[in-house]
Amino acid sequence: MDTLGTRLTYLREKRGWTKTYVANKLGIKTVSTYANWEYGTRQPDNEMLVKIADLYDVSLDFLLGRSDAMNQKEFENAGITNEEYTSLTPYQREVVDFFLVREDLFFHDNPEKLMDALEQFEIFYEVWKKQQDKK
Repeated sequence: MDTLGTRLTYLREKRGWTKTYVANKLGIKTVSTYANWEYGTRQPDNEMLVKIADLYDVSLDFLLGRSDAMNQKEFENAGITNEEYTSLTPYQREVVDFFLVREDLFFHDNPEKLMDALEQFEIFYEVWKKQQDKK
């Protein structure tokens, strides 16, 4: 996830949103404008970058590729340091990100120390993914 476009696509797909939905939430008149940002053919202005960061609840540093930490507050609440997060494998990051954004999971608001339970979360995540594939 090096470019703004790939990060936008990742964030949108992770939430199950369509480009149309995101464009509407951002107040963009045409979906193609947002799509061009994901494709990397155009770039949003600074004001829009702030709106995008707010919509996805991520830092501007994450959007611009300056940090892999999406939202430092979420990591701190979960007991994860930026150093721990960046030392994870891409798969482990996917698992951590999944649990941090899932509001329907009972431990979302109080995950204790997420890193201590990462192995169990990976198992749960694999079961969840298989269930989603069957739908």
